[in-house]
Amino acid sequence: MAIDIGGTFTDTVLLDSASQVVATTKTPTTPHRPALGAVAGATHVLEVADTDWRQVTGFIHGTTLATNALIEHRGAVTATVTTRGFRDILEIAYERRYSQYAIDLVKPDLIVPRTHSLTIGGRMDASGQELEPLDEAGIAPLVSELLALEVEAVAICLLHSYANPAHELALRSLLARHMPDLVISLSHEVSPEAREFDRLCTTIANAYVQPLMAGYLQDFETRFRQMGLACPILMMTAGGGMTTLDTAARLPIRLVESGPAGGAVLAARIAEATGEADVLSFDMGGTTAKLCLIDDFHPQTARKFEISRAERFIKGSGMPVRIPVIEMIEIGAGGGSIASVDRLGRIQVGPHSAGSDPGPAAFGKGGDKPTVTDADLTLGLIEPGRFAEGRLQIDQGAAQQAMSQDVGDPLNLSPDQAAFAVSEIVDESMASAGRMHAVESGKDLSNRLMIAFGGNGPLHATRVARRAQMLRVLIPRDPGVGSAVGFLFAPVSYEVIRSRYARLDNLDIEGLNRFFDAMQAEAEQVVRAGAAEGALLQRRVAYMRYHGQGHEIEIRLPDRALATSDLDALRKAFETEYSRQFSRIVPGMTVEILNWGLSVSSPAPAHEAYPDAPAEHTATATEHRQILCDVTGARRPAGVFNRSDLTPGVALSGPALIVEAQTTTFVSADFSASVDGQGNIWLTRQEEEEA
Repeated sequence: MAIDIGGTFTDTVLLDSASQVVATTKTPTTPHRPALGAVAGATHVLEVADTDWRQVTGFIHGTTLATNALIEHRGAVTATVTTRGFRDILEIAYERRYSQYAIDLVKPDLIVPRTHSLTIGGRMDASGQELEPLDEAGIAPLVSELLALEVEAVAICLLHSYANPAHELALRSLLARHMPDLVISLSHEVSPEAREFDRLCTTIANAYVQPLMAGYLQDFETRFRQMGLACPILMMTAGGGMTTLDTAARLPIRLVESGPAGGAVLAARIAEATGEADVLSFDMGGTTAKLCLIDDFHPQTARKFEISRAERFIKGSGMPVRIPVIEMIEIGAGGGSIASVDRLGRIQVGPHSAGSDPGPAAFGKGGDKPTVTDADLTLGLIEPGRFAEGRLQIDQGAAQQAMSQDVGDPLNLSPDQAAFAVSEIVDESMASAGRMHAVESGKDLSNRLMIAFGGNGPLHATRVARRAQMLRVLIPRDPGVGSAVGFLFAPVSYEVIRSRYARLDNLDIEGLNRFFDAMQAEAEQVVRAGAAEGALLQRRVAYMRYHGQGHEIEIRLPDRALATSDLDALRKAFETEYSRQFSRIVPGMTVEILNWGLSVSSPAPAHEAYPDAPAEHTATATEHRQILCDVTGARRPAGVFNRSDLTPGVALSGPALIVEAQTTTFVSADFSASVDGQGNIWLTRQEEEEA
């Protein structure tokens, strides 16, 4: 069983021993007690599958709770403790402005104010040698300050603790003796890398959400154990793997963006099964839309991302967090995104969302603001009686009224025109985000396949693809719960990245191998807690640069102990990758390595057979519905098809609506659709044909 708790809906998927999906459902998220919505979804899929809790042998969970707590500032009162003389790491940051000439620049909110930034004496050097012992006499005054500030959590980040954590460990022990209820995060455990500002921010984020996530995870486990669940509960991580509840409670920062990571895992698996090496994953839910580039069947990854940017599309305007993560761009564009008209008469959509409570105006739960879902209903693209499996009573009149009141009337537009305008704005926002993400990565979207899923992804895919100049879209099976399906195919994994400065020309091979042995032991301990048996895979990397440069590039290492004979190959691999990125190398320069990484994982589940589709044949619509065509802007009939009736080999032309339990695939007038042997829907843009 896999459960993905999103901002609007909670998705639940049940898979059988043959890796076939046997039941899925979407239930409204219960924001104040998220586990309640999860239990409701789990109970429903077990009833549909006519089974019980004793038959559940695997359980994977992903949640947006950590992400939302950071964005909405609902975490614990947090203080920092840094080395004496380094109180202002947060204030100094990178010593630059993220927007050089902005007069009204807003600094990123880094959670901890200067009044809560405390220090302690003691000092390590960059090699881990103690220069000054920890000032144990300063513990009592430090405790007094923490008590006066009524602190609930503390982030300890002492200078060079990644090289020697002795002072951080001693400080935690001393503080715990005086304040046993204090939640303490240590930087060498959360992010053991050089660069103090990034390491401190990551530790702050971890400490800030740790009390909330610990309570949530305990409540979640208790409720499911009471229901009869006997197997271990594994948590999806931002890096696309799974980890244990204990690790998740200790390092909750690794759960940030765990739901979207599941979607990227699904898209990569489909890409490999279909032989599509260049893919854009498009996941549009109720609150946000997520886009991820997939190259050679692997999602693009990163070691750093930003939380709660002051300027949505400007790097450096958010709080940096340094953890292994699947790299994607996320924008506030989902079914619940609220539309409005600003004082200049411009339509704005998002980033604020109506969520699940009160939800869009059409939900009839007290919401009166127009949303993207209200626009799609007004355009005729959603069948009210089948929305969310028929669990919600949809009021189409309320959707039209909200659309008129907040968008149409201020701009003198009809409800149809207002809904069309809202749709155009949100689709262009998502397409432009995808184009920007691709350009930043030096990639082109036009030749890529879009794999679309999420509750609203199939509904908007062709409209976004057209604006992004993409010609092909794939809608997988069970797309409405795509991220949760992706959870079921993720490996149990854990990645460790540590700083250890070295030069390639005098590398201590024996010391480095011992260093990797320690990392491997740490990673394997975590992975074995979730995958007790079977062979494990590992991946080793070095982060290398020329001497004097500020940032490194990732170079793959042999997945074994290094030998002196590997050094020439390592230099050549660095120069090849450096030349690929920067079109040249720098002869005669010293090559140095700052960080080393090792990931350990269980093997991913094997791919199922992928049969060829039979001869193409034409589908017959069950009915026709009047929609507002996104190509012509006029009302016209669209064929309505039940996805369950579309057999492999079937083909149809747009405009059309392919309806299933949790979402609808909209085939625009300039697209055609076909179904392959695996049941995926392929949408192809007909550029030369008249819509």
